[in-house]
Amino acid sequence: MKFFAAAVAFAVAAVAYAEPAPAFTDCSNNADLTINTFSISPYPLCVGKKVCATGTGKLHAPVTAPATLNVIGQYFGMNVYTDTQDLCALLAAEGHPCPVPVTLNAITSCINVKGDAPTGIPVTLTVSATNGNGNTLFCQTASGVTAANC
Repeated sequence: MKFFAAAVAFAVAAVAYAEPAPAFTDCSNNADLTINTFSISPYPLCVGKKVCATGTGKLHAPVTAPATLNVIGQYFGMNVYTDTQDLCALLAAEGHPCPVPVTLNAITSCINVKGDAPTGIPVTLTVSATNGNGNTLFCQTASGVTAANC
């Protein structure tokens, strides 16, 4: 009986922990990349561990150096998390070095969630990129994103 109770408790915890990530929406205007789908995993975000973003869409210009990836978390309008990464280095690690041709229609990129990420509070997370040509590459935002000590 104790085993059954423990198994049920574990299953309930696993279902609760495996909640779906909030939906991301476009926050760009006239970007070099039109996003069709955008998602992050795993969710919730785990402090000190990798999170991967996957996007599909249509590139209107090649991704060129020095492209940057920007992540901003806001809580009641205040920045509580920021991270800037070299997008070309991230893409090269996934087998797509810059310049990335306009024929590529799906990209996954992974970064580590920094140790100062706030846990247990729902933030508005904005993930954006600036292309090497200075244009906005993309911008995606979601409300209610949480991080945890996993």
